[in-house]
Amino acid sequence: MREMQARAYAKRGYQYLLIKSPPASGKSRALMFIALDKLHRQGVKKAIIVVPERSIGGSFSNTALSDYGFWTDFEVEPKWNLCNAPGADDPRANKSTVKAVGEFLESEDRILICTHATFRFAFEELGVERFDDCLIAIDEFHHVSMSEENVLGRQLAEIITRDKVHVVAMTGSYFRGDAVPVLSPGDEEKFETVTYTYYEQLNGYDYLKSLSLGYFFYSGRYLDAVSDVLDPALKTIVHIPSVNARESTKDKNKEVSAIMEHLGTWQMQDPDTGFHLIKTADGRTLKVADLVEDERERERVMASLKDERANSDRDWVDIIIALGMAKEGFDWVWCEHALTVGYRSSLTEIVQIIGRATRDAKDKTHARFTNLIAEPDATEGAVTDAINDTLKAVAASLLMEQVLVPNFKFTPKRPIEQAQSEDGFHYGESGYDKGGTNIGVREGGHAEFHIEIAGLKEPTSEEGKRVCDEDIKELVAAVLQDKPTVEQALFNTEAIPEETTVVRTMNIVRERYPNLPSEDQEAARQRVVAAMAMIEAANTGASALEADGIELKANTRLLDGIRKFTMDVRDLNVDLIDSINPFQTAYAILSKTMDEKVLRQLQSVISNKKLNIPYEEARTLAIRATEFKKERGHSPSPTSKDPWERRMAEGLAALARHVAKKNA
Repeated sequence: MREMQARAYAKRGYQYLLIKSPPASGKSRALMFIALDKLHRQGVKKAIIVVPERSIGGSFSNTALSDYGFWTDFEVEPKWNLCNAPGADDPRANKSTVKAVGEFLESEDRILICTHATFRFAFEELGVERFDDCLIAIDEFHHVSMSEENVLGRQLAEIITRDKVHVVAMTGSYFRGDAVPVLSPGDEEKFETVTYTYYEQLNGYDYLKSLSLGYFFYSGRYLDAVSDVLDPALKTIVHIPSVNARESTKDKNKEVSAIMEHLGTWQMQDPDTGFHLIKTADGRTLKVADLVEDERERERVMASLKDERANSDRDWVDIIIALGMAKEGFDWVWCEHALTVGYRSSLTEIVQIIGRATRDAKDKTHARFTNLIAEPDATEGAVTDAINDTLKAVAASLLMEQVLVPNFKFTPKRPIEQAQSEDGFHYGESGYDKGGTNIGVREGGHAEFHIEIAGLKEPTSEEGKRVCDEDIKELVAAVLQDKPTVEQALFNTEAIPEETTVVRTMNIVRERYPNLPSEDQEAARQRVVAAMAMIEAANTGASALEADGIELKANTRLLDGIRKFTMDVRDLNVDLIDSINPFQTAYAILSKTMDEKVLRQLQSVISNKKLNIPYEEARTLAIRATEFKKERGHSPSPTSKDPWERRMAEGLAALARHVAKKNA
């Protein structure tokens, strides 16, 4: 087994297991090992492996694990790999796959593979009890969320409540920053977690050792700039923009043709593979796979890309052009360049696209991700800062770190007779101020902040109270992930702030909670705006600000508390930009090379920010760490399986932070 697989297999006995590991790190094989152990040694009757789309089902084909020393092989009867069945992508149109799940549960066979959609419909039809004593393995787990609209998320919550199923969840991008949480905190606590980071992965590879990211800004049409970033010598996946994106020409097929023209002269379409053959200026013949074509052609091309020769023969295909496909779970080991057109606001999507290029392959030592974006209507300095924050967020995500939002509890100013100082919040040395501003902090796990605001609307319904008490964190994340809002903030210097705080935020609240009374929707909106204002105050150091006409007096204790208990990428003192170069009539921002060393340093910075170890304790741990290094020949590792070794590493990082602060 690879290191990550061995790490996951060591925790195979847990009923609920969450594997957070980068694309191409071997999660599919790890699941095979775990599933076989559960089936043969833990009393689990059947294993159902659930993948988001048919193409990913190929990752779980029959594998002779015994050839590598394992005690048995992974074998699936062909009829139970429902990803190969016609209509598997749309079980509503073809219900045979849904029916097959029920037949499998009645059969003597033990392993089934199906799409998320098939499982959702089968679950609704069969009920939770039919899956008792099964292993449900969910690949690309970031597709699950707590959202009411997320059917698989609701079903998973039901499975966990019944508590008669084993669950293995796998993802390369488990980030709370993407719209809504994947799991409720209570359900998440039930999962044992296996984390494997990009820097560990790169360190363990034979060939691929580094990654770089570039943001290229163009003016005019993107098709006039694409030849400057698309290198025919590199194995590349090109993701053209959605027809709804500002970069799109609204004619996807003409865009594909224009990209091929940039590569060279079209010769013919191979009748066997469906690949287009393009002759370049230097006489080479490129094989281009078009996944944007109509469905019949796309199926033929996808079948050719699934051919085992695609990953064994470097010359099988050269460039893949896709629209919505080839982003996650798509295995092409030779890919060394992921080029995407159009601004991507989702960390999950970015990391999944990057993952297409980060598989280890012979003589592939470097991978790159390029985002080609229309030039923003902003100063170069403002864009540079924004891109550096984006690079930090991406790098933190590659380290499986989550950007957290604090829990805020906003209430109207209480009458003096109702004032309490024993409500679980700490209001500072002077306690609760019956006549002034009150900001309380409750510590433990992640901090909670109680902020009284004069004039804040109170919700009137029970559901409105619940939303205002429990869902503000998720609504803040939804606003920050709303693409039109993000684009306005990044690209429009003339944007009217009230348009975001009033119109867009209210639209998001209404979409999430259409049945709430209008006054409760307004109460939730006010709290979302206030929460974002508080986070901004912590990041900018403001001690007072105005949000939506409400004056918020943020004392130092609040700002320190937010900084202490949240990780905002803007608070990471790291510059990941290597150079800013002219590009066409605009410019390009290129990242530093993200190799094992740079990612490890960033991990140290992040850990440093998260640690809260007093100076004397940090000093004691650092002394022990020095002794450890003399004995073992290396410093304590923050990712060690040994908790004492991890604690010594944390002590070293904390001491460095104390010293740096003292010197400053």
